Parts: sequence; C-alpha cells; structure tokens
Amino acid sequence: MNETDNSGTPLNKQKSIVNRVLCATLDGLNAKVIEVEATFTKGLPGFTVVGLAGNDIQEAKERVKSALLTNNFIFPPLKITINLSPSDIPHKSGTHFDLPIAILIALNKEVIQKEGLFVFGELGLDGKVKSSSMLFPLILSLKEQQIIKRAIVPKEAISYLSHISGVDFIAVDNINEVITLIKSGNFTSNSEFFNYHAHSFILNNTNYFYEQSYQNDFKDVKGQKVAKRAALISASGMHNFMMEGNPGCGKSMIAKRLRDILPPLYEEEMLSIAKHQFLAGTTPNFQAYRPIRSPHHTATTASIFGGGSRQAKIGEVALAHKGILFFDELPHFPKNILEALREPLQDKKVNIARVNAKISYDADIMFVTAMNPCPCGNLLSKTKACRCSEMEVKRYQNRLSDPFLDRIDIFVVMQEVSYEDRGDISSKEMHNQVIQAFKQQKQRKQKQLNGKLTENEIEKYCLLDSEANKILQNAIERFGLSHRGIASIKKIARTIADLNAHKDIMKKDILEALSYRRRK
Repeated sequence: MNETDNSGTPLNKQKSIVNRVLCATLDGLNAKVIEVEATFTKGLPGFTVVGLAGNDIQEAKERVKSALLTNNFIFPPLKITINLSPSDIPHKSGTHFDLPIAILIALNKEVIQKEGLFVFGELGLDGKVKSSSMLFPLILSLKEQQIIKRAIVPKEAISYLSHISGVDFIAVDNINEVITLIKSGNFTSNSEFFNYHAHSFILNNTNYFYEQSYQNDFKDVKGQKVAKRAALISASGMHNFMMEGNPGCGKSMIAKRLRDILPPLYEEEMLSIAKHQFLAGTTPNFQAYRPIRSPHHTATTASIFGGGSRQAKIGEVALAHKGILFFDELPHFPKNILEALREPLQDKKVNIARVNAKISYDADIMFVTAMNPCPCGNLLSKTKACRCSEMEVKRYQNRLSDPFLDRIDIFVVMQEVSYEDRGDISSKEMHNQVIQAFKQQKQRKQKQLNGKLTENEIEKYCLLDSEANKILQNAIERFGLSHRGIASIKKIARTIADLNAHKDIMKKDILEALSYRRRK
C-alpha cells in the first residue's frame, strides 16, 4: 500500500516544488533578465543545466556541488534540472549564475517567497561568494531599464556596485550567510551609496563632478599661444582638434594635458565610462576624469574599433567614450581605419557585426590628433631644410581624405620653438575657464556640449548677431563652405562666445572661429 501525506496524496505522486530566482545575462551591452528555476525528480541522480548555457555556466555544476558539500549541505540524490528561462536567448554566460543555482539546490524542500529578488555571485569551492567583472555592467543596465530594485551580491563587489544609486544591495560573504538570509526573509540593504570625493557643483538640479589635479601642466608648454587657445576652445566644447607642426614643437604635450582641463561629469556619465572599462576587463577608480586613449598607428582594426571571431569585444574608440581619442602621427594610420572612424565621429557609436552577435557601443568622443607637415617633418621649418620631394609631400598629405578631415572642427599650425618662449598660462587657469563655459552651456538647458550639438540644436543655441551673421555669409561665399563646415564654425563660435561671456555670437567670436578653419 502506498504511503500518503496529510492530504491523502500518494508520496510518489506529489508535485515537485519549482523555485525561481532572478539573475541576468548580457545580450550585447544590454542586460536580459533570466529566471533560474529548478526541479528535483526521482530517477538516477544527475545534475543538468538547460537553456542554452555557456561553458562557464556548465562548469558551475562542479563549483556549486563542492561549495554545498564543504558547508554541510546535503546534495539531494535526485535528478536535478536547472533551467535558464527564457531558453531562446543564446550564449548565456557568466560565473555569477553559481549563487542562484546553489540557493535553489540548498533550499530544494522550501518555497522561496521573495518576488523581484535578484541574486548574483560566483562561488569558490569553499562556499565563499566572489565577484565577477560582469556584475557592474549587468546591474547598471538593469537599473537603466528600471527593472532591478534589490539584489544579493558579493561583499567584495560593494566597493564599486555602491556607485549605482537606486538599488538596495544586500552584501554577502559566503553561501551559509545567503541561505540564512533567505530563510529569515529579511532583505534589508546593508550597504550605503558611495559619496564621490571630487569637487562638485549643482546646476539645474544635477550634480556635476570634476578633479583639480594637474600632473601635466600647460605651464610646461613654452610658447604656442595660438595652439593653447585652440586647446582651451576644444576642451570647453569637446570639439575635434588637429595640430600640425614640426617634430618637438609640443603637439603631444598639449594633447596629454587636455584631459586634465576637460568639462565636469555627472553621475550617469561616470557610470557609463566605468561600464566600458569593466567590459574591457579593468576595474575603474571612479574618479571624475574623462578617459584618454592613444592607440599606436600599428594597432589592428579590431583593437581600435572592437571585434573578435566569436564575441565582439570593446575597442579603443568605445573606451574613449565621453573622453579623448588621440591619434599621434595621423597619416601613418592605415587608410581603412581612418575612413572607418568617420562613422563614430558622426554618429557617436561603434557598430560591430559578427555572425554570432551585432553590438553597438556608445562612442561619444573628442577626437584629437597630431601630424607632421611632411614625412621628414621639416616642411614648415625656417631653420631646417625639408628632405622630401613634392611628390612625397603630396602622397603623405593625400592619405587623409576630405570627408574625414571635414569631421575635424579646429585646425592649428604650430609655431616653431624659440629660446624666448615661456609658459604663460597654467592648467588650473584654463580649467577654470572651461568650467565657466560649461556652466554657460548648461544654463541654456543644453543636453550636449557645443561640439556635439545636432542640427536642430545648432539653430536653437548658436544665435548670431547681425554683424556676425554677415561675416559668416561672406565666408560661405568666399570659401565655398559645406553644410557640415558651416555647422562646425557655428559650434566653435558658440564655444568662443561662452568663453567671452557673450549671450549671442558676436563679430569677434565668428572671426576667431573662422581662423581655425582648415586651409586647403
């Protein structure tokens, strides 16, 4: 005769409890919610993970089994099936699935009541809950989609996860702590939101952060008054900037010092920069600095734009998001790289297409570049003879196409170095001017800085007085400016007007903007 439970149902016909815990996986750059569910049925003991799980999730079976057994949990002698739902999302990956799988197995006879609880964590063989480089981009993406409110996470990840506001984090150290927590049902956050230790100010109800540490000072750049003024304008509006000059005149020095005087950042921008750094496998320091990336001209196309045979990886252009991408010795870069750079300069995105994935990375960059005037570098020198033939100079300069150069706003020809040259302005003085110009832009309720304005925003914010408008009309007729060229001059003039504290663009502003136009 079959045994029955209290309700009279035969034990061999009782329904298995199906528990579910929420986790997530990255699909490109966006997090997708994954329900981790488990069933325990009679039959030959086994442990199966289904739902298109990647190799790192399949390996979780051994880590989970070891972690439970070393912490005195009984591994049930049943057929265990773990399903990752929805099953049609391919290539689910991440060692952070260890902890939700372990919870479901340890609590196989109990019902997990908490709805909307996310669980993330890799397990050590001793049951310690470890962090993963995927956690930050995953949770940030879920927060941006307004999906996540509460999550159990590794204690060692709190140092950077606490930067994500609006999520209650419950930090845990080991598997025993997690099981006790879930049994108690007390899901109160035990971590505090991180407070940034940078200089800051509030404008239009938004908090902006910036650093004032100038390891490389513009005071060290001797002479080059015009180039430093152009660098100030470029930084104030995040305009693309090119310097041309003889070797040793200070092009690279100026480029390296630009990062320290860039405009302030708000919290979402800092988190977006950190997200890209995590995707590259590095842990950010969360300082209020915009990034600078300077790949060598021998770098491959995949390393600059991102790529990979199976999974698209992030490249230098996307890692420069919200900061500077610096190309030194510009004509030495392969033509295919320079032409491919036109898309992110125009659309602020890098699109990577592979058989298994199509990914779009944000790439809102300020492009800064430097070049010599000829292969030997002495074409503009008054003291050194140029060794290049006319054909060599022409071939060298023709490596840069007009459509590519048309996306660069400010062009400067560097002056020759003189013994009398002195440093006339410091990075701190320039940064203070950048911050004032930044405040002018934000007080107009601009979402973008001047260098990144759209066509409609140019018409709205780049207003010229009658004299300035007349000068621009004459310049269009005289130089045959393209539509993109006109927009670029208006944006530069708007930044100059902000630096000069002018409400509208005036004659002085438009004349200076025209002086930075590329000479053909």
